[in-house]
Amino acid sequence: MKIDLFRFECLNLLTINVDAHPRQSKSSTATTPELSIEVVFTSGSERKLTRYQALSVPEVWFWEDGVFRLYHLREFGYERIERSEVLPDLDIKELSRCLMMASKVEAVKEFRQAILAGGEGKKV
Repeated sequence: MKIDLFRFECLNLLTINVDAHPRQSKSSTATTPELSIEVVFTSGSERKLTRYQALSVPEVWFWEDGVFRLYHLREFGYERIERSEVLPDLDIKELSRCLMMASKVEAVKEFRQAILAGGEGKKV
């Protein structure tokens, strides 16, 4: 799986399906993403988790001020997590560091190097 660092910076919301068999939403025929990433500029945050829960989105990330906050859907609601359960091999701190770099070309280069060095063949 590839996360497009150039598009990420420009979006308020990014949804990702990580497997070949997308899940169907309970409330419609639309495909439910495995992961939603919301970039917080002025408002939003954990208050929006109820919306994602209604859609049965398993994992939600909020990106604000250079920091990710990750939540995974449990039986009782969303729980704050430190490491993604949808993308368990992804180094969130390294992703955050690269996203904050001034040069997007260097950011992509360093992030790819980190993936190769840390995963040796694992796909992110």
